[in-house]
Amino acid sequence: MRYLPKSPAERAEMLATLGLDSIEDLFASIPEPLRQGSSLAIPAGQSEYEIREYFEARARESGRGYACFLGAGAYNHYRPVVVDSIATRGEFLTAYTPYQAEISQGVLTTIFEFQTMVAQLTGMDVANASMYDGSTAVPEAGMMAVRITRRERLLVSRALHPEYRQVLDTYYQRQELPADTVAFDPETGQLDLADLEAKLAPDVAAVILQTPNFFGIVEDVREAAELAHRNGALLVVVFSEAASLGLLAPPSEADIVAGELQSFAHPPSFGGPYVGILATKQRYIRQMPGRLVGQTLDSHGRRAFCLTLATREQHIRRAKATSNICTNQALVALMATVYMALMGKRGLRELAEQNLSKAHFLASALQASGAELRFSGPFFNEFVARPTRRSANEVNELALRSNVIGGLELVRFFPELEGTLLVCATETSTREAMERYATCFRRKPDG
Repeated sequence: MRYLPKSPAERAEMLATLGLDSIEDLFASIPEPLRQGSSLAIPAGQSEYEIREYFEARARESGRGYACFLGAGAYNHYRPVVVDSIATRGEFLTAYTPYQAEISQGVLTTIFEFQTMVAQLTGMDVANASMYDGSTAVPEAGMMAVRITRRERLLVSRALHPEYRQVLDTYYQRQELPADTVAFDPETGQLDLADLEAKLAPDVAAVILQTPNFFGIVEDVREAAELAHRNGALLVVVFSEAASLGLLAPPSEADIVAGELQSFAHPPSFGGPYVGILATKQRYIRQMPGRLVGQTLDSHGRRAFCLTLATREQHIRRAKATSNICTNQALVALMATVYMALMGKRGLRELAEQNLSKAHFLASALQASGAELRFSGPFFNEFVARPTRRSANEVNELALRSNVIGGLELVRFFPELEGTLLVCATETSTREAMERYATCFRRKPDG
């Protein structure tokens, strides 16, 4: 059962109902020698996070708990319990799209707040009312750029999440839109700007770039934007790790930002549900897919909200629609909204700083155990490590025996990176778990 503390005002009301003036009066019938003193031999109060960690640690003692250093687009972050307390209220538990403003003000308000917070996070002027997820937001952003520029080719960073790229290729195959790949620098892991400049041409609608990219490397957005704009193309910036936005500068040089807010209160629950975002500059708003909630006044002059833009097949002629995404993502968007409101600017920055410091601590621990960092570019909470004393597969097998889920073997998507692991650390990673994982790199073949 949940513990529901009473406020001082509620306690005073209960005492008044009983005809008492104080707590001491309530216990006056108990002889003084039998009363407990004011100082109890119990530990000081702890935060919600610490209490959860305490009970999870007790559960792990049974051998069922696993530390996880797997990221690659699905990140393990702490979820405050208040998120579920609000999101599971009956008023929000509906999949119905809020068309009727007169009966949907609560949901419309939360969507408006979601849009506002996303615009602030990304440095854009406006954001829509959420997409399916990051993987579908990316091709939608590319098609939006094609409509704006009236050009027919896209350049996509090879360091874009490979599963995002697979979804993008599926979209563009049916749209008959060519999407060429721009290489990443084999030393830094960042976009190869020389390759980008060589491939930019008058028919390129946009450059699609992820930061931090799939390898966890932070990209030079400003330089990529200058090259794209110089050639009349737009820049689409993608992110899959929303926690990075608490520390990195918003990609305000971009024309369109697409990404994934799974990190904000959504557990990596077997691949979903996630919540994608798409934000852009004010001048491109008419080409934005999905829905947009706006603020207006009702017939009595009071602040109200309604759908102000919905260029979807359900609302307008199919030939004029900018997207066929129609499913309402308001519930998962609400969870992200509650999380952002709860954390605030300082909280998101602290979250990002913890992720950054823990990832660099883990990287140092792995290097001390004989691993090498594959790329020299700056990284956030994810990096590519190459074990030198055992194969990547052997390291992960050893880790599993120690109740640790290791990094992703990159050979699955990048044959030239065989023998490397994409490793992630978040604020939930403990020093003990990181050091335990490091020992798996240190062991020799007979260990």
